[in-house]
Amino acid sequence: MSEQVKESVFYSDLQFCPMCGSVLPAPGLTSDNVPCSRCPFRRNIQEYHDVVEEFEIHYCTPKSKKKKKKRDMEEAHNVKTENSKETEFQGPTVERQCPRCSHDTMFYTTRQTRSADEGQTVFYTCAKCRFQDIEYS
Repeated sequence: MSEQVKESVFYSDLQFCPMCGSVLPAPGLTSDNVPCSRCPFRRNIQEYHDVVEEFEIHYCTPKSKKKKKKRDMEEAHNVKTENSKETEFQGPTVERQCPRCSHDTMFYTTRQTRSADEGQTVFYTCAKCRFQDIEYS
């Protein structure tokens, strides 16, 4: 059994060990001390006697229904018909020939699908026939 270390070089909050800086476990109801899991330090349970912990939790307030309805109506107005597929904006475009229909405009997105030291993956989509092509760069 390790002996209780009564003196330490540093002062710390009750949640931390003043010897090594580790987070101490919550004090138990039946034990007389709180042991550090990394060093021989033990904090006397009486040090927690007058401690009061208070928390304040901030929740995100939901958006009002009025704003949500307005946004839904704006999205409905922005929906394009099937005849305007080619002019529909789906991100940045590039002059690249579609392998399927030979159309010369494709839009693209990029993602990091492999490790960080390798290039990103470029996903191309034809503006006319919606054919998807992938380029590993």
